[in-house]
Amino acid sequence: MSEAADRTPILVDCDTGIDDSLALLYAVASQDCELVAVTCTAGNVDARQVAENTRAVLELAGRPDVEVALGRKTPLVRALVTTPETHGPRGIGYAELPPATMPLSPRFSPDLIVGEARRRPGELTLVTLAPLTNVALAVLREPELPRLLRRLVVMGGSYRSPGNTAPTTEWNVSVDPEAARIVFEAFGPGAAEGPASTESSAAAPPSARPLALGLDVTERAKMLPEHLAALASRAGCEADGSIGGISVTLGVSGSLGVSGGPGGPGGPGGPDGSIGAAGSGGPDGSIGAAGSGGGALGAYASVGSSVNPIVRYLADALRFYMEFHSRYDGFYGAFIHDPLALATALDPTLVRTEPLTVDVELGGRLTTGETVTDWRRVWGRPPNVDVAVEADSARFMARFIERVGDLAARRASRR
Repeated sequence: MSEAADRTPILVDCDTGIDDSLALLYAVASQDCELVAVTCTAGNVDARQVAENTRAVLELAGRPDVEVALGRKTPLVRALVTTPETHGPRGIGYAELPPATMPLSPRFSPDLIVGEARRRPGELTLVTLAPLTNVALAVLREPELPRLLRRLVVMGGSYRSPGNTAPTTEWNVSVDPEAARIVFEAFGPGAAEGPASTESSAAAPPSARPLALGLDVTERAKMLPEHLAALASRAGCEADGSIGGISVTLGVSGSLGVSGGPGGPGGPGGPDGSIGAAGSGGPDGSIGAAGSGGGALGAYASVGSSVNPIVRYLADALRFYMEFHSRYDGFYGAFIHDPLALATALDPTLVRTEPLTVDVELGGRLTTGETVTDWRRVWGRPPNVDVAVEADSARFMARFIERVGDLAARRASRR
């Protein structure tokens, strides 16, 4: 799909950690996606770091033209909690990217959401990969927002599965449960009734219920080392991003070792990120390298075109994520929640949903942030959320490998 008429206009609201960054890469890689703008809120890391990560990843992907706006820096009511143990202190694991050069939008994220929805009523799909703070503020500013959007797709909640923050709560909802409740109520029954409050709203179809992908389905989207290897192969490089026989290894400290071929492994990198010298280019193929490393950024600078930058970023970011899951979830791999949500916004056939009534617990001693779901319909209230209950994770993973692998190949060929 290359024609503009066949592309889905997408607004992304994120708190760019590792899986958010993968979702951004997927969006850029997808010909059926028109990435309109990205709004940022605090969550995995603080909001300023989210905005820096978002812009740096978009520049890595070749899309510095996408508008990126900063939103609220704290939840509506509660103190901000971040998760460095999951995504690293800066939100991108062991990866390092050059500082972003693209400027932040002058618009405040909730204002951008409202403004774009008013400008294109009935066209935009808003995909939220973060706490719902920005969306709650947007709908409080513009109550017609549910009617102005084509659809809201939410990565958040745990509807019939254990939580990943507390026993019954999922991270995005638990960070700002008040915002989640505001959004679920605003987009609930009756939200599609009546005309939207813009002159051109007659052309806008009524919005469907929000589509929510919780841990029930997103934890079926597991990225394993073999998936990264397949993506790298499609991009024409090794799983660490190396090209042409030059292998770059990154230690946990960020130090680099470089080798030029199977006969000459590079020396260990120093604690300052410098590249360990293994020789001066002798017949064994070893490379003696001078210069400073500094993690992935050092690798890009020192090895240049011998590294595929997107695959190298994925390898460094995902290694941190996979180590986290190995410690806490019993497998060496990573749940890539957010790319599945983005992919579903483009192709809803990736999931099967049930219309259900969902509320958010705000006052529980043990359950604050729980997405309480009326599976037996005992409340007698109409459904307000389409909850994803099954996902075609194999089809999604194949598509992710294909699209992001091809993007990585294109970006490497332009260096």
